[in-house]
Amino acid sequence: MARTVLPNGNGGRVLLLDSIAEILPEDAGWLVVSGSHGGISAAQFAIAVPLCGCFFNDAGLGKDNAGIAGLVLLSYPAATYSHASARIGDAADAWAAGMLTHINTAGRLAGLREGVSVQEAVAILR
Repeated sequence: MARTVLPNGNGGRVLLLDSIAEILPEDAGWLVVSGSHGGISAAQFAIAVPLCGCFFNDAGLGKDNAGIAGLVLLSYPAATYSHASARIGDAADAWAAGMLTHINTAGRLAGLREGVSVQEAVAILR
């Protein structure tokens, strides 16, 4: 699993994680771009660490919108990007090509909107 800190991102505080399961307590305060789906199980990892924001793959939504169900659990800005724009499990691809599809309430209040790129969304949250 890749864990990459991006240079010049929010003071060096943008983290790419292929799996949200790799998040650590010391990642608190970072913006995280995850390759994981945005389901309940993924959100449970993200809930454990207070982030400035987090992005997940929508995984094609799935049955009962399971691929985005975890967004409502997060109190900080969070969104999913399209499975058609970036590979599931590949945070670098999400950073390079991800386009937002679904946004939680905190994300909307922070200015995130569907159709913007993950990079644009990170810039909004800085």
